[in-house]
Amino acid sequence: MNNQGYYTPGYNMGGAPVGGPGDAGVNNLFADPMASAAMMYGSSLANQGKDIVNKEISRYVSVNKLKYFFAVDSKYVMKKLLLLMFPYTHQDWEVRYHRDTPLTPRHDVNAPDLYIPSMAFITYILLAGMALGIQKRFSPEVLGLCASTALVWVVIEVLVMLLCLYILSVHSDLSIFDLFAYSGYKYVGMIFTVLGGLLFGSDGYFVALTWSSCALMFFIVRSLKMKILSSLSHDSMGAGATAKPRLRLYITVATATFQPIIIYWLTSHLVR
Repeated sequence: MNNQGYYTPGYNMGGAPVGGPGDAGVNNLFADPMASAAMMYGSSLANQGKDIVNKEISRYVSVNKLKYFFAVDSKYVMKKLLLLMFPYTHQDWEVRYHRDTPLTPRHDVNAPDLYIPSMAFITYILLAGMALGIQKRFSPEVLGLCASTALVWVVIEVLVMLLCLYILSVHSDLSIFDLFAYSGYKYVGMIFTVLGGLLFGSDGYFVALTWSSCALMFFIVRSLKMKILSSLSHDSMGAGATAKPRLRLYITVATATFQPIIIYWLTSHLVR
């Protein structure tokens, strides 16, 4: 039976005994104190590296604060999108607080978030690709240029806002995440504008551009008014007290006026 190559217990099909030298070598590897010490040392180094990376990231980006801007639900998203497109009937624009801590977006529609800007940016890129494909102008390079241009404009806008607030010594609770949120809401208007152009041609494009621009300008002015202009009372005394409020008002209006220009610049080439 063995000579004919049949299987017998304790042997594999190749003739080597089960539990032979290979398994013994593996068992000896795990039983070796030096190997175990090396594995423990490697695991310790990995944990230390992870802690160092998390510490370095926390120095520049507050993970807990970043989570706050993504604490949304479907109900908040729907309300926020309606507020962005139809802000004229909204009355209460003040951000609510609980024990000196702002409520999360899912509990306050006035709170800024980064979920809608992020999803709107991705949707804009996909819509841009579809528009370019319909016009037989699609290529990965052109789509990458659209994405990078849309992102760079938002970064430039936020940097200019930070510089202006620093020069004017404006004391407000606006963080860089707040500025990215308010600046990123323009992607919603850009999607609406491109859809209007794709569905109804150039006339639909300009109607959608006008509506989304006016709605976004109104939203930005009312939202930033509670953040920037509310700090005027803290600086009502001292030299230049009459000039600073006027400059802060100019910053708010200029930020709102700049939105239609960017929307037109980033969407006009997608509709022909």
